[in-house]
Amino acid sequence: MLKNPCRYNYRRDFRILNDWFDRHKDRLHPKKRNRPLAAGLVSPWLAIVLTTVLCFAGLTMGYFISLSALLLLILYFVQNIAYSKYLKNVVILDVFLLASGFMLRILAGTLGVGIEPSHWLLLCGLMLTLFIGFGKRKAELKELADRASSHRAVLESYSESLLEQMMGITAGGVIITYSLYTVNFATVKLHGTDALIYTVPLVIYGVFRFLYIIKNSSEGCDPTKLILKDWHLVTVCILWLLSVIFILEPSLFQS
Repeated sequence: MLKNPCRYNYRRDFRILNDWFDRHKDRLHPKKRNRPLAAGLVSPWLAIVLTTVLCFAGLTMGYFISLSALLLLILYFVQNIAYSKYLKNVVILDVFLLASGFMLRILAGTLGVGIEPSHWLLLCGLMLTLFIGFGKRKAELKELADRASSHRAVLESYSESLLEQMMGITAGGVIITYSLYTVNFATVKLHGTDALIYTVPLVIYGVFRFLYIIKNSSEGCDPTKLILKDWHLVTVCILWLLSVIFILEPSLFQS
């Protein structure tokens, strides 16, 4: 019961911390300048106090969950400090660190409570977060244009063509690792069915649609908000979810 608020505390903690480090540069961004710290609505000292409280609360809950959860949260803490303070301007590594933060949260929610995660699903999660991360960098390049490097120094080291290549590679990685997860012996044994493979076309379509939007949008847009804006992605996500539920729990659809 503690693992969800624990992860939530840490996510909020480091979002505040990252906003604190970036508050001056965020003022140059057309959207991020409205964030509380960048807009001057919240005192930097209040942000530090709130970060400390949330961090302490997260570590305390991690301690009561398990030693593994506590160690993973400490690693997540160190990783986020390193990213926010030193490594966010190192090309390619910046996106890998963002992806690793997501993976550490998954591990804290699984290994931390004694659940062994699927290796293929972990790899799929890594590829997906890298895919979205490189897409976000490409969107920032488009949106900020000549002002990109003044907002985020690492953007000076990226080009749209390089990011498109990286997105293509990680998109293929998402499809391959998800496909292998669906036919993996452990997955079939766990769920008692090999029918998850029939959800692969939906994943392929979703990935291709995402690539299409990022490539053809006239202005940069946050990739994490694309799912809510594009009816194709909304539809394919709903169909995928319903398909998984139907395959794993067919009794729910029986009258």
